[in-house]
Amino acid sequence: MAGGTGLLGSLVVPALAAAGDVPVVLSRGAGVDLRTGDGVEPALSGCDAVVDVVNVATPSRRVATSFFAATTRHLLAGAERAGVRHVVTISIVGVPDVDYGYYLGKRVQEDLLVHGPLPWTLLRATQFHEFAGQVLSAVPGPLAVVPRMRSRPVAAAEVAARLVRLVHGEPRGVVRPIAGPEVLEVTQMARRLLATRAERRWVVPLRIPGRVGRAMAAGALLPAEPFDRGTQTFGEYLTSVRDSGRR
Repeated sequence: MAGGTGLLGSLVVPALAAAGDVPVVLSRGAGVDLRTGDGVEPALSGCDAVVDVVNVATPSRRVATSFFAATTRHLLAGAERAGVRHVVTISIVGVPDVDYGYYLGKRVQEDLLVHGPLPWTLLRATQFHEFAGQVLSAVPGPLAVVPRMRSRPVAAAEVAARLVRLVHGEPRGVVRPIAGPEVLEVTQMARRLLATRAERRWVVPLRIPGRVGRAMAAGALLPAEPFDRGTQTFGEYLTSVRDSGRR
């Protein structure tokens, strides 16, 4: 399990355990460094499959490309040497079409997977419900500048469940994407989240300049049919936020 301690990975690991698997989390604490390849092969010894949800938070093309190129190459090489038979990787709806810096890094990851040495499955998902909170956290202060973009926000737990089903099956290449049940503007999501938190901040919509911004605002991050629809709405997610006191 690569990326087993992040938002998605922390849901995939218990879901795998509940399905009867014995997940092995690749982490620096366990002596594994995907950036250098140290410890990958021995950690994966005896594993039949790998779920790759490793991530880096950056808008920079250079940083994203360097990160995903290194981690993917080392993961695939170590997995091949360890005898792994199937790699399941998460990506994002819109990655092949939108030239945003982070997406260009994910595009490198996808390309390495497709042309790599192991049978593979690739699942693209839309933004998680938590995306609005991540955007707000990146712009502290009374004014929250939020990009203009349309999405079908999806529950991370539903994506995790789909990954578990895929890793138990045969390699399938690019599968149908998964997305949430409703189309929302991220600015709308941010305002609703702030209201749920009872925070007084002004949301200022910002269109990202150029073709990338036009594409995001026009719906390039929405999946084409057919795709798998998640069931949890953003409103239901907000109810869970309010009930749990999560920020």
